[in-house]
Amino acid sequence: MKDAFFPLTNPFDTSLLGELGEDDKLHEECGVFGVIGTGDAANFVALGLHALQHRGQEAGGIVAYDRDQGFNSARRFGYVRDNFTSKAVMETLPGALAIGHVRYSTAGSKGQTAIRDVQPFFGEFSMGGAAIAHNGNITNADALRRELIDRGSIFQSSSDSECIIHLMARSLQRNIPERMEDALRRVEGAFSVVAMTRTKLIGVRDPLGVRPLVLGRVGDGWALSSETCALDIIGAEFVREIEPGEMVVISPNGIESRKPFRPASPRFCIFEHVYFSRPDSILGGRSVYETRESIGRELAKENPVEADLVCPVPDSGTPAAIGYALESGIPYAMGIIRNQYMGRTFIEPTEQIRNMGVRLKLNVNRALIAGKRVILVDDSVVRGTTSRKIKEMILDAGAKEVHFRIASPPTAWPCFYGVDTPHREKLLAATMSEDEMRDHLAVDSLKFISLDGLYRAVGETQGRDTECPQYCDACFSGEYPVEPADMIEKGFQMKAAE
Repeated sequence: MKDAFFPLTNPFDTSLLGELGEDDKLHEECGVFGVIGTGDAANFVALGLHALQHRGQEAGGIVAYDRDQGFNSARRFGYVRDNFTSKAVMETLPGALAIGHVRYSTAGSKGQTAIRDVQPFFGEFSMGGAAIAHNGNITNADALRRELIDRGSIFQSSSDSECIIHLMARSLQRNIPERMEDALRRVEGAFSVVAMTRTKLIGVRDPLGVRPLVLGRVGDGWALSSETCALDIIGAEFVREIEPGEMVVISPNGIESRKPFRPASPRFCIFEHVYFSRPDSILGGRSVYETRESIGRELAKENPVEADLVCPVPDSGTPAAIGYALESGIPYAMGIIRNQYMGRTFIEPTEQIRNMGVRLKLNVNRALIAGKRVILVDDSVVRGTTSRKIKEMILDAGAKEVHFRIASPPTAWPCFYGVDTPHREKLLAATMSEDEMRDHLAVDSLKFISLDGLYRAVGETQGRDTECPQYCDACFSGEYPVEPADMIEKGFQMKAAE
């Protein structure tokens, strides 16, 4: 396989992210996209990855297959728009079959992404080459890696996803889809996988369906994507979601659906509805935007307060703020304006610049805020550092009162299924009660939507079934549907049985 590398003229600069509060949000690990049966498939994949950029901004990669030139790949640090739009790069990726990946590191060298960790990964097998891109997190990756290394495997990356390639290489099954089935049966955790051979595009979701994966039709070809918004950008028709525990194998002969895993009760990540997915995507037959608006309405019912304005913390708090305003009858206003061009810094991050904090990203609409009682609606509170800075900005602009309303329950537990979260002791809700968090943030009031309220907002009218939860909500409840074996080995303490 040829791997094309070009000079990184615009590398993604993360030097200010921690200071600007990006570490105060939960980050999805990645997004995946694949296309078969179209000319210039890599160009379609680049467009799809651009639409999935919110799922990973550190790096991206594309692998394509052409009958004459074989497998080719390109991997880059930074945004899709800066790396996969030039003719020089895209001409190295010919063919009617391609897959791609955008990355925000959780497993692997977190915060120090190496080019070797950028997916898709490629392997050459006796029956031909295969590439694989993975969204999620393998919770027994450490144990698998030790076992594979002891048996002679040589790893090229620090990513958990590479375990799948090595497990496939050691499988005795007769073809690549069957080897993938064999490998994934050894894997624990959450995974949505897009893979390719010389003639096939393959999509797989783990038995619980924690992370999303959808199927689309593009002309005479097919597409697989983490979200429906990426199908829209290439003009593809959304066909359906890949079911939990399903493998689809797409070839010129059509689509074959397999169920290689033991049946399980699905536990889709509820935070995809709250924050991770783009608001113009469809999840479980529901508009993400409409669901977030419903979350805001439920939040207003549960936690009313007298105020003059409802303002979102942009951009993720916007739909919930609109819902809160509609339900409460309090006017909605854009009290905070986001600088849309803060993706990377072009200046040296001096101490003076660092002290500006979130002001480099957000600015208060002073004329609107002065003298008002303001409700700020945000999607979550993780460490609380950004919330404090935003509160100070609102008060500096002359607000009379500041009330926080949060469109998710308190985040008290880390996620081990493909989301970057701090250690538990750094989560504000893990060490403080709601009243203590209110005092810590120094706001007039702080209220979160209840877990039952969140379930009602996503369509579960009776709330959460405590005996058999309908979603993965471990970051709120501490109830992990798959035991995080590697983390327990490192000392992580699970929630005590009640």
